[in-house]
Amino acid sequence: MSVRHKKTSQDHALSKAFGASLSELYTQASTPEASTALRRALELRSWLALAEDQVERIRDRIHDATAADRDPGELSAEDLRLDAQWLEAALAARDATASALDELLRTLPPPDRPGQVVQPQLATARPHRTAPARAGAVRARRP
Repeated sequence: MSVRHKKTSQDHALSKAFGASLSELYTQASTPEASTALRRALELRSWLALAEDQVERIRDRIHDATAADRDPGELSAEDLRLDAQWLEAALAARDATASALDELLRTLPPPDRPGQVVQPQLATARPHRTAPARAGAVRARRP
């Protein structure tokens, strides 16, 4: 499934900020007149959809591995450690992307008062959740 069709935690905020449904926003973004802010917001939304999907997949894998009906002898501490590292990386990516999208949306004028869009400082976006970095852990790059 395309990220365009995956739901994200920020879809409502995007629709509200730009004053249109997601399908209308994607249509607008495909035109030459589309604003840079709209294109960036939809790029960030795509990254967010991927990150949220990964969080869900890893969560489901951990739940399956630790299900009550599973044989405890099948549990692998190494597999669970690896899943925990993957989950930490996916959560960091999700949080950083959501934070960058929040920052971009805060710089937009209200949809009923279109005007000059203030260019966001995406490099200063901070993740919602900070976790101590582990040696060798995958670090998410900020967009």
